[in-house]
Amino acid sequence: MPTNLNTIKSELEDRLGQKVMVTVQVGRNKTLKRHGKLSEIFPAVFIVDLEKDENLKRVSYSYTDILTKNIEVDFEDDNKTEEV
Repeated sequence: MPTNLNTIKSELEDRLGQKVMVTVQVGRNKTLKRHGKLSEIFPAVFIVDLEKDENLKRVSYSYTDILTKNIEVDFEDDNKTEEV
């Protein structure tokens, strides 16, 4: 798990355009999984374009969401899954 925002941002920049699964903590012992593609990187947030079967088209998350473990980002490489 990266320990600072610059590390998180640089790791996401290296993975721009790749398929991703974001696990969001939505409440007490409840999670929501969203599948999509990491589409854009900004100074404070990153954008994920969701797959067609999702209700939303795009979602944005803050780098601090990863740092505080409110979300978990897993990249879907061919057969292995790598976590940021």
